[in-house]
Amino acid sequence: MTAAGESGGASVCISGHADEPVDAAIAHRGATAKLLLLAAAMFMVGTNASIIAGLLPRIASSLGSTESTVSYSITLYSVIVAIAAPVASITLARTSRAALMAGGAALFSIGTIVTSLSSDPAGFFGGRAVAALGGAALVPTASAVATSLVPHERRGRALALVAMGFTLSGALGTPFGTALGSAATWRLPMWVLAGVGIIVGVSIVVGLRRAPTPDAVPFRQRLAPLADRQIVATVLTTLFVVVSGNVVFIFSATLTAGATGGSGTLLAVLLMIYGCSGLVGNQFVGRLTDRYGSKHIAVTALGAAIALLAALPFVVASYPLTAVVFGVWGFMAAGMSVPVQHQLVELDPQNVTVTMSWNSTAMYVGIALSPPVGNLAIGLGGPHVTPFPAALCVALGLGAFLIGRVPTRARRLIEGDRARVGTAPS
Repeated sequence: MTAAGESGGASVCISGHADEPVDAAIAHRGATAKLLLLAAAMFMVGTNASIIAGLLPRIASSLGSTESTVSYSITLYSVIVAIAAPVASITLARTSRAALMAGGAALFSIGTIVTSLSSDPAGFFGGRAVAALGGAALVPTASAVATSLVPHERRGRALALVAMGFTLSGALGTPFGTALGSAATWRLPMWVLAGVGIIVGVSIVVGLRRAPTPDAVPFRQRLAPLADRQIVATVLTTLFVVVSGNVVFIFSATLTAGATGGSGTLLAVLLMIYGCSGLVGNQFVGRLTDRYGSKHIAVTALGAAIALLAALPFVVASYPLTAVVFGVWGFMAAGMSVPVQHQLVELDPQNVTVTMSWNSTAMYVGIALSPPVGNLAIGLGGPHVTPFPAALCVALGLGAFLIGRVPTRARRLIEGDRARVGTAPS
């Protein structure tokens, strides 16, 4: 594990080799602007993934289809990203990070344009599939590149800033897109997203053309994370947490009907409270993770989320209490995602692109699993019980995270060797 900022902070290794240092001031110049660009990429991918839910009735009517049929495009999108993300990281390992992300942005825009021009379900699904391939190239690469733009001690804040794009997509992108599609046509927000994709792609080519490309790694080594118990357990944390959040988010209309009286406006306010609270949380969690470590922040956030979700069914008759729970829950959601990514980077910093691609796969598998988990819960006990399986998923995520903290035998041996070398007489 090569720590950035070695030699008294005068240099930092961004290539993965300790013998190729560059001046830290040069390596990290303009990092904030570059991180904001990566956050913008996350914003458009996140908005595109979730905006369909708010526009389902209009899309189904326009395509001469049913809401149920169109809803499967969400699953299709998620499954394609889940499969394509690790495949892209393995097969395109030698590709420039800027070229890979710019290509992903291009596919995203092309797919979104095809979606907006479609007049039947086949064209709509085809466009979503192409856009999903673009997301698969963008999401894990952006997370990995973010950690190479800053010194080691600022990785948590870098990940939080990039993750803010996803948070904003829920807080602003999806509600705004839904409102825009409702006021005009569902195709309009699609065209807006396609335009954003073009702008982001061009900006990546210009602003991130010098992003370091990881060294070529043998195919077997690229599958190595799947043989590492700590990495697999940490990635499973992401899967469980995403299932938890989406089970409640997708079925929030029926869950909170008693509090909102069926008002779409009041529901939108609840979702915005959740998203904006997550945005605020992002501003703190990165710094807290850098200061206190991923374990303390993740355990606190996961434990609080379990309690909040378990309490939610008992307060949904009251709008003020529901708003409070949604607000605190949204804040804690940021505390669950950033430390998990930070732990993955710490576990295997030299193979971070591949590791992040598996984390992205877990995230989208979680999205794909959320509808059947929620429907099963509703079938067994009604919409008000959906927070209970969500709380159970967070508990499973907490257990997986703690397992991921227990060093494997190989890592214990490595740390023991380092300790002996560090204490050996010179």
